[in-house]
Amino acid sequence: MASHRRLKQPSHGYTSVLTATAAVTVALSAQSASADPLPDPNKKGVQAQIDRLYEEATQATEKYNGAKESAGTLQKEADQLHETVVRKQAALNELRQQLGSVATAQYRSGGLDPSLQLLLSADPDAYLDQASGLDRLSARQSDTLKRFLSQQRALQQQRTQAAEKLDSLQDTRKELGEKKAEIQGKLAQAQRLLNTLTAEERAERAATEERANRNSERVELGNEASASGRTAAAFAAAKSRVGMPYVWGAAGPGSFDCSGLTSWAFQQADVSLPRTSQAQANAGTRINSIGALKPGDLVIMRTDLSHVGFYAGNGQILHSPKPGAQVRYESMARSGMPFMWGVRI
Repeated sequence: MASHRRLKQPSHGYTSVLTATAAVTVALSAQSASADPLPDPNKKGVQAQIDRLYEEATQATEKYNGAKESAGTLQKEADQLHETVVRKQAALNELRQQLGSVATAQYRSGGLDPSLQLLLSADPDAYLDQASGLDRLSARQSDTLKRFLSQQRALQQQRTQAAEKLDSLQDTRKELGEKKAEIQGKLAQAQRLLNTLTAEERAERAATEERANRNSERVELGNEASASGRTAAAFAAAKSRVGMPYVWGAAGPGSFDCSGLTSWAFQQADVSLPRTSQAQANAGTRINSIGALKPGDLVIMRTDLSHVGFYAGNGQILHSPKPGAQVRYESMARSGMPFMWGVRI
C-alpha cells in the first residue's frame, strides 16, 4: 500500500520574501516603463516630425521671400513718389512766386485783383468755381494760374499715393516679421526633437544626409548638351554651387534656399527671375511632362508650388532641398516632393 506524505508548506517567512520580491519586481518594471519622457517612443515617428517641420519651414521661407520682394518693390515705389513730390513741390513754389509777383504789382498799381486774392487765400482751388474772374487777368496770368491749380491737385494726389505705399510697406514688413518668426519657430522645434534622439541616431541621420551629398557627385545626368544659350549659362552657374549649404532666405553666392539658387543662377546669365518658387512657376513656358524636360528647365515641386530646382537630366533635379542639406543632385522620384510642372525660361 502506497504511502502518502503531506507536502511541507513553506514557512511564513519564506512566503513574505517571495511576496516582497515580486512587489519590487513589479515596481521596478513600472518605474522603467514610465522613465522614458520622449514625445514619441517611435524614433522613426520623431524623425518624420523633424522632416515635416523642415518642409513647413521651407514653405514658410517662400512666403517670407515673397513678402521681402514686395517690401523692396514698395520701398522703391515710395521713394520714387517721394522724389516726384519734392520736384513738383519745387515747381509749385516757383509758380506761386510768379503769381505772388503779379499780386504785388497789382497791389502797387491800385489794388489786388479779387481772383488773386482768392488764389492766395486758404482755399485757392475754389478759384475754379469763379471762372468769370479769369477775364480780369491777362492771358499769361490766366495760364499760370491754371497750371498752378492743376499741379497743386496732382501734387496732392501723389502725396496720397505715397502715403498709401508707405501703409502697404508697413503691413508687408509686419508680414515679413511674422514669417521670420514662424520659420525660426519651426527650426527651433525641429532642433528640440533632434535633441531627443540618441547620439547614435543623430549620427545615423547626419550620415544619411552626407551620403545623399556624396552620391550627388556621382549622378548620371544624361545629355546636358540640350541646354542652350542663357539657360545653359544659368545651369552651369547652379552646378558650380553644388556643396553650398541650404540657408532660409539666402540667395547666394555662398548659401541658398531653393528659389534663391535658381534666381541667383539666372542672374549670372543676365536673366532676372522673380524671387519665389510660386512666381517662378509662371515665369516661362510650362512643360507638363517630365519626359519633355530638358536640362536647365526649372522644376516646380509640391502642390503649393513651394519648391523649385533645375532639371538636370535622367530624372534628376539640382536643387537646394532643405535645412541641414547642401545644394545637390537628387532623384526627383526619391525627393519626397510631387512634380507639378517644368518651366522653360
